[in-house]
Amino acid sequence: MSVRAIDSPSSSALSGRLGLERTLTLVARLREVGIVMVLLAVVAIVTIQAPLFFSVSNFEQILLNVSLIAIVAVGQTTVVLTRNVDLSVGSVVGLVAFATGDLLKEHSLGVAGAIAVGCLLGVGLGAFNGLLVAVAKVPAIVATLGTLYVYRGLDFLIAGGKQVSAIDLPRDYLGIASSTVLGVPTLIIAAALIALAAAYLLRNSGAGRQLYAIGSNPAAAEVVGIPTQRLIFGAFVVCGLCAGIAGVLWGSRFGSVNALAASGLELQVIAAVVVGGVNIFGGSGTVVGAVLGAVLLATIENALRILHLSEFWLLAIDGAIILLAVGTDAAIRGYFQRILVRTGRR
Repeated sequence: MSVRAIDSPSSSALSGRLGLERTLTLVARLREVGIVMVLLAVVAIVTIQAPLFFSVSNFEQILLNVSLIAIVAVGQTTVVLTRNVDLSVGSVVGLVAFATGDLLKEHSLGVAGAIAVGCLLGVGLGAFNGLLVAVAKVPAIVATLGTLYVYRGLDFLIAGGKQVSAIDLPRDYLGIASSTVLGVPTLIIAAALIALAAAYLLRNSGAGRQLYAIGSNPAAAEVVGIPTQRLIFGAFVVCGLCAGIAGVLWGSRFGSVNALAASGLELQVIAAVVVGGVNIFGGSGTVVGAVLGAVLLATIENALRILHLSEFWLLAIDGAIILLAVGTDAAIRGYFQRILVRTGRR
């Protein structure tokens, strides 16, 4: 009696899900290509109106302005992939920036030591967020909205109405942001290296793939044995580390730091991540897309200022781009979820 292999419904559903995952990866790549095309279109249109826009110095200035946002966006991407969000990153950057500058000014700590303390402070603040979300099960938007104000309050407490000025800081520290390697500013190189390293790890490491799985289907991820609690905690730690690095570099870039440093940065970071194609509902998107989103928004801002357009248009265009990106993500996700349901029924 011969035995004929019959495909079970579960195996068909699994094959369908794998196919959809490949399709979603292709969609993410297309989103990145689309951002580059829009970026090129903006450059071409603005250059016709204002030829000075198309210059090496202007592009360098855009990339310098976006470098710190890009570093924080890398960490934010790891959190958003898990269906969470960190609203406290601006406060973390500001607190680390002031703490690092204060250590260099008041306690004569070496540059390397101050940088290490700043990064560790960022890790600690990110870990506290992770404990609230992953262990205490507080919704991320609520937990990090609370820590946004707590961390900023600590910044005001430590600052005590004072500020750190460039004249109070060592030249070696200020030189980090002003130095170049083969003519390329160090800040731009640092942002690129961090983004490339994170992109590689998310794409090729087991933990990176598991972060995508958590965002795609948290319940299924737990069923198959993925340590969701530990990975979500780790995502917030990585986000804190990136914000800590950006905070250290913030002081070097701007010199003068007070308790209001990096206020509102969280909105710029989240906008860059969403515009870059990282799905706010989790499970899809790339670090490269998030960085491209940051560059696109910074380029539009620079272009509008060169064209001397009002602040209204800057805010309106940014808002329209964000709404378009979120709407597109929701439509794509809904479409593929319907396909997945139909595939599972076969």
